[in-house]
Amino acid sequence: MDEFQSSLGISLPRWSKRIGASDASLIAAEWVMTARPQQYPLFDDKPDTWLVIGGRGSGKTRLGAEWVNAMVRGFPPFAELGDRHGQIALVGETLGDVREVMIDGPSGLVTIARHDRPRFEATRRRLVWDNGAVAQIFSSEDPESLRGPQFAAAWCDEVAKWKNADAVFDMLQFGLRLGNRPRQILTTTPKPTPLMKRLLADPTIAVTRMKTSDNADNLAPSFMATMNRLYGGTRLGRQELEGELIEDRADALWTRALLEGARRPVGEIGRIVVAVDPPAGGQGKGNRCGIVAAGLDAEGHAVVLADATVSGVGPNQWAAAVVQLYAKLDADCIVAEVNQGGAMVESVLRAVDADVPVKPVRAKRGKWLRAEPVAALYAQGRVIHAERFPELEDEMCDFGADGLADGRSPDRVDALVWAISELTAAESAAPRIRQMR
Repeated sequence: MDEFQSSLGISLPRWSKRIGASDASLIAAEWVMTARPQQYPLFDDKPDTWLVIGGRGSGKTRLGAEWVNAMVRGFPPFAELGDRHGQIALVGETLGDVREVMIDGPSGLVTIARHDRPRFEATRRRLVWDNGAVAQIFSSEDPESLRGPQFAAAWCDEVAKWKNADAVFDMLQFGLRLGNRPRQILTTTPKPTPLMKRLLADPTIAVTRMKTSDNADNLAPSFMATMNRLYGGTRLGRQELEGELIEDRADALWTRALLEGARRPVGEIGRIVVAVDPPAGGQGKGNRCGIVAAGLDAEGHAVVLADATVSGVGPNQWAAAVVQLYAKLDADCIVAEVNQGGAMVESVLRAVDADVPVKPVRAKRGKWLRAEPVAALYAQGRVIHAERFPELEDEMCDFGADGLADGRSPDRVDALVWAISELTAAESAAPRIRQMR
């Protein structure tokens, strides 16, 4: 072993003296030698739960994959020497995210494998290694799927985006019961969700923070310059690049707690409208068309049904998205703001479907003043979210008195305000009753 260390020109930890040269080579000559200190901490006492908070591209996914790889093989410093973890849970926002990011992505488990490449068995929703280790995949959309299976380790990715975050996390904890000491790693870009706050408040959870800039050497040369130019100093940049947990904006009309309370079961829906806030300029990447659908239930609640906002497309494309949502929901009307496009907005919608009913609306007051009555309806419990709408809710919680959300026009909020305003101003309209499933 001493000759092996000398050949590498490195000084290995004490545990390296207790393993063979082949295993030491796998550890020392590969990722351990290129990882950053935040990705490869030598814990005095390995945590049962390790929360890794980082910006986009900071290396969270690679860390999660390498951590699982070490658990499967019993490699320190993540696992105890020789303590192989044979039953593992991989949990992501959706099953597609688990497959495309955690398994097959550029930093996924299959991609980073240097030997004994694991095989994905799609029909059984699991990843299998030659040494017998098995990783089952789960989605935050289905907490009940975690009721029954048991694990020795788990990798949870983007927990701040999970749809049923608390329920999924709790079900997973009941299943972490195999081996000498079950462990889990949670990798995520932060958002001030109830689960994130709960995890950060737990003194038994080890927390590591990483910035996008920490991993600049492994990113496209122009990426950091572009990100700093577009988002440097903004709330979105602090969250997505710096990995900061940004709390509710002090002057925002909506709070996370308010929106959490707005998610309730949906019953019969009467009148449905699709509201569109057309982009003011061309079809650049950052130019968004806000598209939000809402309906009115039998008790007079406005129910947000869909956020189909699109970015970087031309008039024909966003008009097609509006009409498609209108048809999908069997809506009654399309409400379109015409301040920017005038008659063009209605004509481009009718070019997609000549018979679609379009109600033009024109803003006579500022965005903040238009949004205040709608925010009041939320405070009164008169608005329901049929599901979680992450991008829309982020924008709502960052919409301030300046009429901007993170320094830009709040396209989703504008469409939301038009939809709910139309419904609550027209509650007397004859409804067609639908049962939402």
